[in-house]
Order: sequence, then structure tokens, then C-alpha cells
Amino acid sequence: MIALIRRLLVLFVRILVGARSEWRGCAPDPRRRIYFANHNSHVDTVAVMAALPWPVRRLTHPVAARDYWGTNAFRRFIAEKGLRAVLIDRKPPPDSNPLEPLERLLEEGRSILIFPEGTRSATDEIAPFRSGIYRLACRFPDVDLVPIHLDNLQRILPKGSMLIVPITCTARFGKPLRVEPGEEKDAFLARARAAVIDLADGGHAA
Repeated sequence: MIALIRRLLVLFVRILVGARSEWRGCAPDPRRRIYFANHNSHVDTVAVMAALPWPVRRLTHPVAARDYWGTNAFRRFIAEKGLRAVLIDRKPPPDSNPLEPLERLLEEGRSILIFPEGTRSATDEIAPFRSGIYRLACRFPDVDLVPIHLDNLQRILPKGSMLIVPITCTARFGKPLRVEPGEEKDAFLARARAAVIDLADGGHAA
């Protein structure tokens, strides 16, 4: 039953917003990866998962904010059962490691999908990235980080709106990157953000 719900959820999103994929800098691969994307809408997570082919999607776990997706039983069911999402606290208690469940998934050979801006943007501008993606890149230096740019999602379900507008969206997947030896946090975060911004203009073919 859960598997059927997952398929129906993906089908619904594909019908509603298209959820097209363009693999500009790499090819779909079920090996473990860290996918990271810009964040404009609550539809972002579902759109990326719907754009992934089944062999990749079944091994990929999106990261979702507990303060939104965990606020009621329905949202939690969609996140944890429908999307296999990991709920994390955006304001974790002191001395805790909010990345621990993500590290555990990567250690098990699975992939994750994160939104390094940390919160949804009210405009098309991509906000500076938070440090979590850098910490994961350092913790798993042999894992490819794949940038994704999502088009039109802000128009489909803008921040503060509950009205879904059917508009075709595209998920562009760019060239994988890794943290370079000796690369400082700010330099890496700027490079990762630039990789997503570059895809907004169509990116570059592999």
C-alpha cells in the first residue's frame, strides 16, 4: 500500500507540474550522491523526487524541515512514508548533531537531497548556503555532490500561498563537485551556490 501511495504521489506531481528532468552535467546513477537544490516552494522536494528515475529515487532520501512537515499526521505521512524523507530540526538544541541521520544514510550507501539555503526564498534569488553541505562534503570526500536548479517552482506554490498553479517545471542536474583539499568553508559554499545559479541559465552539457 505504501509503495502504491508513493507511485501515485509521483504521478500526481508529474501531471500537475510536469517535473521534467535535464541531466546537463551528469547521468542518472543509483550510487550514493548528495543532491542539492535551490528552494522556492513546498513542492520542491516532491518535484525533484518525481524527476528522478525509479532506480535513483528508490535510494534517495530528501531532507525536510520538522517544523513544517512534522506539524500534523498528514504532512508527516507524506514526508516519511510517501517521500522517505528525513525530518530534521532547523534550530537544533545546543551540542546536538542535526546531520547525524543524513550521515547514517550516506554510510549505508544511500543518497540524500538537501536544500542548502535552509528556508524557502520569496524571490528567484538564491540565498547564501548554510554550512551543513560543507560539513557533509568534508565528512564524505569521496561522494559526488550534484547541483540541481528548479525552474518555476516559486510560481507554482509561492511562499505563504496554499494555491497550486499548474506550471511545467524543470529540474536541471549539473556537473558533480567535491570539496577540494584545503578548501575553506566560505569558498566551497560560494562555489556550490554558483553551480546552482549557473544551471538557471541552462547550464552546460556533460
